[in-house]
Amino acid sequence: MLTVANPPNPYESQHREWLEPPPPVQVQVFEDDSREILSRNESPDLPFRWSVNPYRGCFHACAYCYARPSHEYWGFGAGTDFESKLIIKPDAPDLLRQAFLRPSWRGELIVFSGNTDCYQPLEATYGLTRACLEVCAEFQNPVGVITKSALIQRDIDLLRRLHDRAWLRVYISIPFADAEVARKVEPHVPSPAKRFATVEALVKAGIPTGVSLAPIIPGLNDQDIPTLLTQARAAGADEAFYTLLRLSGSVEPVFLDRMAAAFPDRIDKIRHRLMEVRGGRLSDSRFYRRQEGSGAYWNMIETLFTVSARKAGFPEPCDRSIPQTFRRPVVGQMALF
Repeated sequence: MLTVANPPNPYESQHREWLEPPPPVQVQVFEDDSREILSRNESPDLPFRWSVNPYRGCFHACAYCYARPSHEYWGFGAGTDFESKLIIKPDAPDLLRQAFLRPSWRGELIVFSGNTDCYQPLEATYGLTRACLEVCAEFQNPVGVITKSALIQRDIDLLRRLHDRAWLRVYISIPFADAEVARKVEPHVPSPAKRFATVEALVKAGIPTGVSLAPIIPGLNDQDIPTLLTQARAAGADEAFYTLLRLSGSVEPVFLDRMAAAFPDRIDKIRHRLMEVRGGRLSDSRFYRRQEGSGAYWNMIETLFTVSARKAGFPEPCDRSIPQTFRRPVVGQMALF
């Protein structure tokens, strides 16, 4: 069990010091009374504009999670608070239905897990993601899902319905081939083997499924690329993508502290490689640069991915147009005509 540890919150003026050793982390669940559920993405380098996040914070506790700083907006920390002080949005399905009923909504793609994992363990109890997907199926709105969780298999029936009536694509995130390494970096995520089994189950159900190798952490998992792509293709994945590790804001101290504890013999290599592909810095927040690197080592990673994907049998990347399937259900007497 981790002890409470959070980097300083830049949005709070208070400073706290423990007079005794920090206590063990205790999971707490809070309710959010948001009035909106659709999050608008203003980043020009992301391929979607709208996302739905039924939960804030994430029990998966991935050391590299780019969403950690968002927890600081609510007065929490980006470290252990992010994975223990979890927020649910109980009104998420109703808010989504309200958004779809507005004349201004045109049926654009909605991505689930634009911030934190929509199938994290809380979903098994609260079912907010499934309820939101039910609304999407009712209105035939296109959906993309990104998750690390095997729990998504529970909703194969619903995902199949979405695929048949609208448009759906699922991506399973599997950035590590070694289960022991994965456990140290993503402590509460299903093993790589379980995630590959999830890919296979989704594909067998006829659901278009790809894999995400994000984030690539130079010096730690870049050598896993060929193995991951081979196993993903064998499981039936028809697409794969990757992005470089981002250490924006308070993600940096959390990641480096945890990697130093987990890989004391490799932390210097990880730090050196990151700086090598980031032009001497650990991170780059500029649009179109934050998800990729530069230099000879990064070029090697890009070539390794391209060649490995070809050898594994992945089809060439193509432009997948999203059909306009959205419709508002007809109710009352008008349904008779």
